[in-house]
Amino acid sequence: MNRQPVAPFVLASREDGVLCLTLNRAEARNPLSQAMMSELQLKLDEAAEDRASRVIVIAATGPVFSAGHDLKELTTHRADGDRGLMRYRQIFAQCSRLMQTIMRHPKPVIAQVQGMATAAGCQLVASCDLAIASTEARFATPGVNIGLFCSTPMVALSRAVARKNAMEMLLTGRPIGADEAERIGLINRAVPADEVARETRALADLLAAKPAATLKMGKMAFQQQLELGVSAAYDYVGEIMVQNMLHAEAEEGICAFIEKRAPNWQKC
Repeated sequence: MNRQPVAPFVLASREDGVLCLTLNRAEARNPLSQAMMSELQLKLDEAAEDRASRVIVIAATGPVFSAGHDLKELTTHRADGDRGLMRYRQIFAQCSRLMQTIMRHPKPVIAQVQGMATAAGCQLVASCDLAIASTEARFATPGVNIGLFCSTPMVALSRAVARKNAMEMLLTGRPIGADEAERIGLINRAVPADEVARETRALADLLAAKPAATLKMGKMAFQQQLELGVSAAYDYVGEIMVQNMLHAEAEEGICAFIEKRAPNWQKC
């Protein structure tokens, strides 16, 4: 009996330095199941070592960006001998690792949000460095409504938006529109639905043209200094600036500026 091949959970395509990773379970609302997270994790890890991939876009098929964790998958483990204890620890640890991989990835990561992003799906958007969304997109952390507070999404959300905005989303579970998401800083821009892919690609192309090592150092420094006090942050980023000055990209970029010419990043 011939079986139909199973479609990949994450589609990958690359063009001109931009790697697009597309969640590919539209019929199930692109849940962050263990299989989906494993495939996305693998592709992100591969991209970290791939010099041809300079910027990463995370997109999704269908009308929903991601509905978050697969609740049916979670529920099946209640029948385990430990009522799912070990598997739940494994799943949430896997999700935490994935989100931290995005935050600490050496390449800029942009979320291209065409539709609803809820719970861990909203966490995924908040974890990306940048986000472009359709004006039709909605965002929510609705776990409180089903007795499962969105505690892990809270980590990324509370670092992306102001405290009271994050608390309102978490405590009420109320969906917010793209305009409000832009206002509170969850996304960078809300654009008409037919412009989301084009706007995201324009932003990705802009970043892909920047010096790669400089972006890597800058993103790493941005994330690290957030976890430090002000004095320690200045000490840390001061040393980053020193190391950046010694890098070939800074030498080429500064010389090009002084000489009034375009920098040639290829020779760095």
